[in-house]
Amino acid sequence: MFNADLTLAVQASELYYNSNMTQDDIGAELGISRWKVGRLLTAARDAGIVRITIVHPRARQNELEQMLRERFGLAEAVVVPATRGDGYDEVQERVAGAAATYLSLLKPTPRILGLSWGRTLDRIAEALPDGWADGTQIVQINGGVSLTSRSENASQTAMTMARKSGGSITLLPTPAILERAETRALIQDDRTIAGVLDLAASANVFLFSAGPADDTSVLLESGYISPGDLNRLIAHGAVGDVVGRFIDADGKIVDPGLDARTLGVEHEQLRKAAISIAVIAGASKQAIAAAVAASGLCTVLVTDEQTALALLAGGEK
Repeated sequence: MFNADLTLAVQASELYYNSNMTQDDIGAELGISRWKVGRLLTAARDAGIVRITIVHPRARQNELEQMLRERFGLAEAVVVPATRGDGYDEVQERVAGAAATYLSLLKPTPRILGLSWGRTLDRIAEALPDGWADGTQIVQINGGVSLTSRSENASQTAMTMARKSGGSITLLPTPAILERAETRALIQDDRTIAGVLDLAASANVFLFSAGPADDTSVLLESGYISPGDLNRLIAHGAVGDVVGRFIDADGKIVDPGLDARTLGVEHEQLRKAAISIAVIAGASKQAIAAAVAASGLCTVLVTDEQTALALLAGGEK
């Protein structure tokens, strides 16, 4: 764009967007035709002089989505608006709603959906519309029985999703973490449990979130680990957990002994899946979100704007 046209483009943009003048009025003001005004406004957008941002909570941040796809090799990214002033619950609700929309528009409809549990998954289940799918089979991919009411919530999440899809549900009626590796091995070899795990492994779509390595962890809340366990995991580099398995910033298991007591799908199954959807949002989860995206644990990442910016600012893949 020549300097003269650049100056005109800036002037036309200011009059159009700031002063709400029509293209006819701008043409008269600048002594040019309305057709040239239209071309200048288009050129201003193409050159980045004018940037139009949709601020509705349901809007998506397309530029950030493309950058995430390119940086982490994702098949898809969904990023919803969020500012530093937004509260955690507000951001979580917005991201969960975006995940529910993505899932309900997914084609073909998931035949078998492998589902984890937690607060984020609760919100996604609530946000899904009735009839979001047609007869999808929901199967839990990690145990949800705990010492607290969280186990009831875990099964309720799966039941809600199945009911809204008109489908069926297969629960994994075990703890997520056993006290002894030998006990985990025995339970996992049980014919019923092995059948559930085989079904989970065959899912064509996985949906999960991730928990931070801090005192808000649902694994801590559910009684699976103690505060001392958590501090030890953090000392060994843990940034959070994915389906009950704690990982470091590189996506590696930080405690093989604890992992040997954890019952559910292995991380390699998530990495090999055709569609593996991670829904992670909030400042406290930025480290685990980066680990999930960078280590190939998901093909689709649903997150918020601030988390996306943090991931992109964190260095090369």
